[in-house]
Amino acid sequence: MAKREPNVALGRLLTESRWTYRQFARAVNRVGTERGTPLRYDESAVSHWLNGTVPREAVRVCILEALSRRLGRPATHAEAGLPIPRDHSPTAADTVEGVIDLGRLDMDPSRRSVLGASLFSVALTIPGWPDVIGRAEAVRSGRTSRIGMTDVDMVIAMTERVSELDDQFGGRHARPMAASFMVNTVAPYLHADAPADVRKAMLSAASDLLYLTGYMAVDEGLHGLAQRYYVKALELAGEAEDHLTYCTTLRGMSVQAVDLRHGAKAMELADAAAAASPKAGPRMQAFLVGQQAHAAAQTGDRTSALRYIREAEAAMDRAESRAKTFGSYDPSALNYHVSQVRYELGDVRGAVEAMQEADRLRHSVYRRTRVHRRGTLAERQLKIGHLEAACATWHQALDDYPMVQSGRADDRVRAMFGLLRPYLQNAAARDVYERARVLVPSSLTG
Repeated sequence: MAKREPNVALGRLLTESRWTYRQFARAVNRVGTERGTPLRYDESAVSHWLNGTVPREAVRVCILEALSRRLGRPATHAEAGLPIPRDHSPTAADTVEGVIDLGRLDMDPSRRSVLGASLFSVALTIPGWPDVIGRAEAVRSGRTSRIGMTDVDMVIAMTERVSELDDQFGGRHARPMAASFMVNTVAPYLHADAPADVRKAMLSAASDLLYLTGYMAVDEGLHGLAQRYYVKALELAGEAEDHLTYCTTLRGMSVQAVDLRHGAKAMELADAAAAASPKAGPRMQAFLVGQQAHAAAQTGDRTSALRYIREAEAAMDRAESRAKTFGSYDPSALNYHVSQVRYELGDVRGAVEAMQEADRLRHSVYRRTRVHRRGTLAERQLKIGHLEAACATWHQALDDYPMVQSGRADDRVRAMFGLLRPYLQNAAARDVYERARVLVPSSLTG
């Protein structure tokens, strides 16, 4: 066999386990016996693995299972420096491994720059509903204690709390918290024994958490990372047979694409979200067609954009008013879409009016959104020559800005400095400019 590089990753896990080579080999053999494939490895085999020899696929599964039991947490192929088999179809177990590896990278501050360097891809393969729903193999079980609906409820409640933190303070600190919760708590739950209904509910809850984490990565401008979270959310939603989270995630991917000016991709994703949706109530319908309207407007399809926005307005009129969790679509969100459609179609004044209405209707808990959208509103007010109004709006954004850790909020503040410089002889412009210089990091003053 050709000389191989030492498997440093496997050696690191073995050190963490505090096993001798012989103990490790015996643990792997024991797992093999449980699986009906008795193994007869000794310490010399372990030495070969550490020196770079790649064990057979069936043995790799036993190695990971043995290490996971010893460490009390899932050990993945990537973490152990072992290749994932190429000749088998994806399963929920593979998806969970990917979630663990992605979350661990996101938890590590030293690796976030690497994750953030990946760019948005218009060529990303989106798993279709028939693909994710048709997988025959379920998540492996038996690794953790049996879970019940109370565990599902806890994951849902924690996701809601993280969402509230994101709404109020931005996702810069909340996202690593969500990644840690996914790796340390949710992933082991996905490997646990559970009745079928509990397993589906846990997969659905995990999918919601992944969607939220991807959304927070978008807010930070980490678009490649966000896409990876979104794809994992789609895969788990399919395993859970959760149409709602699946189409909500597709719509979130469309929002990401349209904000990056990839109009055709945004339209494709918005249409896919609408097509995947189960029979939708009026609020859900408004949620979906509002995004189709924005994407259509960006592609220059005026007729479709106006038709979709009329459908969204009619659906919102029919929608009941009731409490919502994160991802809710309300009259403020609809007016934001009206503003975006008008702006894309060249009606800047109309866009300003709709954005002002969105700001008036926005609930106070959405501080992060308020900072970002007020920054956008001020830019558009300036574009139509309303300098004093724009400065007043920027002051409102700055009222909340110090409490928000958000990449998109930073972007709007950075843009503000550049837009105001030509107007510094104006007292209102000079006032907001000087105030911002005191409040914001020097890296944003440009």
